[in-house]
Amino acid sequence: MRKLKPEPLTREAFAPYGEVIEVGGAKEIREINYGNTRRFHDLAGLDMGEGRALVSIFRSSPLPRPIPLKVMEVHPLGSQAFMPLNGRPYLVVVAGQGEFQTENLRVFLAGPEQGVNYHKGCWHHYSLALDEASDFLVIDRDGPGNNCLEVFLDEEIVIDY
Repeated sequence: MRKLKPEPLTREAFAPYGEVIEVGGAKEIREINYGNTRRFHDLAGLDMGEGRALVSIFRSSPLPRPIPLKVMEVHPLGSQAFMPLNGRPYLVVVAGQGEFQTENLRVFLAGPEQGVNYHKGCWHHYSLALDEASDFLVIDRDGPGNNCLEVFLDEEIVIDY
């Protein structure tokens, strides 16, 4: 059995896989609505390819610990962004772009105010809630073509958290 340990989610560490969505990552802060609102502008480069953006809410249930990794997915036609809604930390598992390889797996512990935007073509696990069910606002692509491919893992890999 191979055990993976989470590392903190930072913009620098996550850059090969996508963007971390958080107010500290704003390229620009704008005062709007007559000074009553601060807009943390342009936090992620969404890529919908030839499709259109969908906004959904995913409700994820926690898995038993140690957390088994059985499947990874990739969206070859568009990016996919997740923003937690319940103020809880969660885990992010990625393996980069190109051919899937288990030796490239990395696990990040995302804070309750950190979202992620996976680059188009980045292998990742589905959202991993910790301790209790958690909701995520998700922005991804709808349109022609198969935008979700999966690979099932041959070896036993768990997240030791």
